[in-house]
Amino acid sequence: MSEIVEKTERFASKLLTEKLDPRFLYHNLRHTQRVVKSTKELLNFYSVGDDEKERLLLAAWLHDVGYVEGRENHEENGCKMATSFLGENGYDAEGTTQVCKLIMATKMGYEPQNLSEEIIRDADTSHFAQSSYWETTDYLKEELKLLGIVDFSSKEWREKNIQMFRNHHGFYTDYAKENWGEGKERNLKQLLKEKKTEKNIAKKEALKAKYKNESPDRSIQTLYRVTLKNHLKLSDIADTKSNILLSVNAIIISLVLANLLTKLDNPSNAYLIYPTFVLILFSVASMVLSVLATRPNITSGRFTKEDVEQKRVNLLFFGNFHKMELKEYEWALQELIKDKEYVYSSLTKDLYYLGLVLNRKYKILRITYTIFMLGMIISVIAFGVAFRFFGPDRITF
Repeated sequence: MSEIVEKTERFASKLLTEKLDPRFLYHNLRHTQRVVKSTKELLNFYSVGDDEKERLLLAAWLHDVGYVEGRENHEENGCKMATSFLGENGYDAEGTTQVCKLIMATKMGYEPQNLSEEIIRDADTSHFAQSSYWETTDYLKEELKLLGIVDFSSKEWREKNIQMFRNHHGFYTDYAKENWGEGKERNLKQLLKEKKTEKNIAKKEALKAKYKNESPDRSIQTLYRVTLKNHLKLSDIADTKSNILLSVNAIIISLVLANLLTKLDNPSNAYLIYPTFVLILFSVASMVLSVLATRPNITSGRFTKEDVEQKRVNLLFFGNFHKMELKEYEWALQELIKDKEYVYSSLTKDLYYLGLVLNRKYKILRITYTIFMLGMIISVIAFGVAFRFFGPDRITF
């Protein structure tokens, strides 16, 4: 490395470290060092003269020093600062002019006129092909925000980068195209992938919002779910109670038939006939009522197309469709789910008729338990009276 290049490195490093506005998160010493490194990589491939190599390295170190004077016209300010510095260090005027031309070649939108200008431009944008691109692009976005220039959203910034990759940037040297083009394409694909992912997420969110707007409110869903669950639980309780009464009365009748009836043909046991009859009568009555409480009512199991169209049939209850063909029921159910109001109406009808069934069950159960209770009391009294007044060992007063 020549002496002037070493001096320029120290000059640029000190300037960008000590005098640059800290809000420049991208256009700073790190960026300059990346450009110098990429310039050296290109110079190792291309056969250019020593003077031209020196000028390219000087331009790489000095191309962004103008940012210490501000963002506006930083290339022109950089040229002035480069001319002053190089003149003070005895660099020849022709070389200084060429360095300034190379600095100006880094200006946005400039089309390079020779290989040296192509090299400096490719080196300045080499980060497009590097794995560090994601870090540097975030720094540039934040820099623009801190400087009050523009505050891009993540989506807007990604779109800006995609447009830059596709429409505004291209490598000029054959080396950059061959060796850096793949990295740039990889970064572009990642940008497009993120864009597609965001679109898919946005679509999903839109569908969720649409579904939420079109679906019943959560509280309504909970109301139907809890109410239906309570109805079914109460129905199970009623059936259990009926089964208990059936079992108890069946046991009572079995014991009576096995133990009492075989003894009634004895004249000495004639006093037990009426109490036994009372016990059996009430037990049978309790059993009959228990069966009535649990006995299902089966409806016709058919509906017509007109019933569905006029929303007169509850398709959620099996008793209304158990005799229909599968295709007919599928059609009817499709008609049901198309109409949210019909769904609500069917759910409401289902709950209502379940309530009527429960009312019938519990009314009969109440009567059954009352009869069973009275039967037990009357039977015990009847047996007591029979023993007291008509039994073989009755006591007389």
